[in-house]
Amino acid sequence: MQTFIDTLDDPRLDPYARLTDLQLRSRIEPERAVFIAESVEVIDRALDGGMYPLSLLTAEKHLPQLEGVIAKMTAANSEAPVFVAPEGELARLTGFELTRGALAAFRRPPERSVADVVRDARLVAVLEDIRNHTNVGAIFRSAAAIGADAVLVSPACYDPLYRRAVRVSMGTVFQVPWARIGDDPHDWAREGVPLLHDLGFTTAAMALSDDSIPLDDPQLKACERLALVFGTEGDGLAPATISRCDFTVRIPMQHGVDSLNVAASSAVAFWELRRPAR
Repeated sequence: MQTFIDTLDDPRLDPYARLTDLQLRSRIEPERAVFIAESVEVIDRALDGGMYPLSLLTAEKHLPQLEGVIAKMTAANSEAPVFVAPEGELARLTGFELTRGALAAFRRPPERSVADVVRDARLVAVLEDIRNHTNVGAIFRSAAAIGADAVLVSPACYDPLYRRAVRVSMGTVFQVPWARIGDDPHDWAREGVPLLHDLGFTTAAMALSDDSIPLDDPQLKACERLALVFGTEGDGLAPATISRCDFTVRIPMQHGVDSLNVAASSAVAFWELRRPAR
């Protein structure tokens, strides 16, 4: 159902124009929580991933390229409106011309348990306190492209469904299963690492230390189920996390470089330790 609007002051556009990502997440009323997807490709992947659409916002010139997406959205929720706004208003909302075609609001899916997410996984990534939405999104994209089976995020890690993380991931956050692990934002590993052990995973902390093993060590490829734990930029993993893991792993470097950006490190590690496709 297309609805032409003249201004972003319309209260139906609050999710796009006035609510912060924290308000959209709505911890108080999780059944009303929302996330925003941006670009035709990302919205399409969200729909293919089973996300429930609430509305779509675009400019009239983008309607032809959105026909397939709108058809999918209508099939999933026949009452979801398609708001069509003047290009100038959309530029005021986003700060730039909406070259990616559209924004869409979706109902945030229910949280899943760690056991459910990793049930069939052999290689998973655990993100400890990563506080950069671009890195979170890039890690999901690498996981999808190279073959990590799931991503687990600590309580203090940034939200994978934050708008920028979703965009950088190119919608792969809807393809790669993920869940929160641990309850304590200051020490998720106290309960999280034993849980991974109980689920049959060997844990490998990606960190620089004197007792680390290289990424291509045969011991790692011999693990039936492996969880790679990545830390935030700068500080890296907490010492308590490293001490609880079975291995500490480094990526061998050259030319005096001591480390890579965490998103780049994850891509290298996923490639080296990828499992044969079933």
